[in-house]
Amino acid sequence: MTVYIDPPAWPGHGRMWSHLVSDVSYDELHTFAAELGVPRRAFERDHYDIPSHRYADAVRAGAVEISSREVVRLLHKSGLRVRKHRRA
Repeated sequence: MTVYIDPPAWPGHGRMWSHLVSDVSYDELHTFAAELGVPRRAFERDHYDIPSHRYADAVRAGAVEISSREVVRLLHKSGLRVRKHRRA
């Protein structure tokens, strides 16, 4: 099982966030997140939002550190990318 995480560079709710993704399946991603103790409510479309203070925990658990660009590339290549719906 390989999941990936980008650096905590995304601001929100007074903190910085990372994206935790899989390039294989959502099942793999959900399993990793559950083992890490990340609540399912942190899942957003195709990734988990991970607060900066949990970044090192994710890496210690086996998440591979990659750039934010690489996260998007992996999601597109795997077919797991889900875009936000645009409102008319």
